Amino acid sequence: MAAGAAGRRDPEPGPAGEKRILCVGLVCLDIISVVEAYPAEDSDTRCVSQRWQRGGNASNSCTVLALLGAPCAFMGSLAPGLAADFIAADFQRRGVDVSHVAWQPRGDVPCACCVVSAASGSRTIVLYDTNLPEVTARDFERVDLSQYKWIHWEVFISKDVAQHFGYRSAPEALQGLRSRVQPGATLICAWAEAGADAVGPGGELVHSDAFPPETLVDTLGAGDTFNAAVIFALSAGRSLQDALTFGCQIAGRKCGIQGFDGIV
Repeated sequence: MAAGAAGRRDPEPGPAGEKRILCVGLVCLDIISVVEAYPAEDSDTRCVSQRWQRGGNASNSCTVLALLGAPCAFMGSLAPGLAADFIAADFQRRGVDVSHVAWQPRGDVPCACCVVSAASGSRTIVLYDTNLPEVTARDFERVDLSQYKWIHWEVFISKDVAQHFGYRSAPEALQGLRSRVQPGATLICAWAEAGADAVGPGGELVHSDAFPPETLVDTLGAGDTFNAAVIFALSAGRSLQDALTFGCQIAGRKCGIQGFDGIV
């Protein structure tokens, strides 16, 4: 991808001139209620705890990258308001650069109501996907790509997407979808407790088992954690096998805690 910087000056690279990782995608406000067990429909129950958390796939991956010590930046849309103030402050607290946020003159920040079951560790998400405009190609053209060593969009195949296409396992999904990408591309698919698989540029299939915690506590953001950990390892020059195993290890740690603090 050619660097086509225009407009504003980008921030300098990370410590000692280290290039950064850019995640492009969604940020939203997560309102998370932790309950003892998932409630029945039309019931009235109390939650164990409730918190606001900055969420969204790309946003969560930035959080994990920052916790792993990788200089990173987020690019996505926000609209001014209380939710955006909370989100921006949390990005700053984590040390994630937000100079590429596309501030929109209309629309609302997306909000997700998340119910986390303490009994099973499951998470149920209801997303209010608002009328907030998406980042455009013109926004991306303003980014000085020479500042970055990795730019993350959606390369990874989720279990949900694979099942939507009728695949019943990660290896089956990788083989079935490989013809849809450029020759030499790497495809990665995590499959929850079954671990993760990947197909490298030469067509070799690699696998990592899952690393489940002793007690399953909170799976919200586990997939984003896996993605971030794999990117962290690959961008540091580690092998695909090592990156896959590292991703499963960090995702397993995340499933054993509430939120993200404590994964490293």
